[in-house]
Amino acid sequence: MRRFAPPLAIFIALFAISGCAVLYPAFETPKVTVSTVRALPSNSISPRFEIGLHIINPNRSALKLYGIAYSLRLEGYDVLTGVAKNLPMIDGYGEKDITLIATISLMDSMRFIAEVMDTHPDAIAYELTAKLDIGGFRPPIRVAEKGTINLSGQTPQSR
Repeated sequence: MRRFAPPLAIFIALFAISGCAVLYPAFETPKVTVSTVRALPSNSISPRFEIGLHIINPNRSALKLYGIAYSLRLEGYDVLTGVAKNLPMIDGYGEKDITLIATISLMDSMRFIAEVMDTHPDAIAYELTAKLDIGGFRPPIRVAEKGTINLSGQTPQSR
């Protein structure tokens, strides 16, 4: 009996791993887009930004977001990195908007602010990257989007 134990254990492990794919056979990656990026009024030295994400769940089952890790580059400067948890559940075949509030890191914000004050641009280029943790054995959803923030307060233009 001992002679069959290692091959049997390997077979059971492979069967269990392949069974995970059966649990979510038609899982489609949710669509995540940036809906807003805008500067918020701030009384501190570090400017704050509101980042709005629009998430569409094309699956039958509800999508539970366990967390999100994100970063935002403005005019090429790595100005903020953040995380969020306690995010809303997105119903099957549903969509939701989530809002992230982020504060700029001090060193890159000084360089960024100096450049903006020197050039007085009408718009600021941004690049948002985010990793959404959807739990289970599914890999995280990674999102990258580029666009511009119109300083007149209008909706960002995605590229």
